Amino acid sequence: MILDLTQLKTGQNGVVVELQGGAGLIRRLESIGIRPGKKISKVSAQFMRGPQVIKIDNFQIAVGFGMAKKILINIEK
Repeated sequence: MILDLTQLKTGQNGVVVELQGGAGLIRRLESIGIRPGKKISKVSAQFMRGPQVIKIDNFQIAVGFGMAKKILINIEK
């Protein structure tokens, strides 16, 4: 099932399928290691529209809500 990053529950894992948005946003996400094919897990999220904390490779990073809506994830069962 494919969801955006904001719809993942804390602790869920998945694989990045697609990055939506303009060239600048895609370049920025790829520069921090978020690109199609990468495994990703959601560590935490703020209530409502706050940042989403994810773990990718061996580091954690906070992504803003607007950016997180543009990251599509295929959830692992």
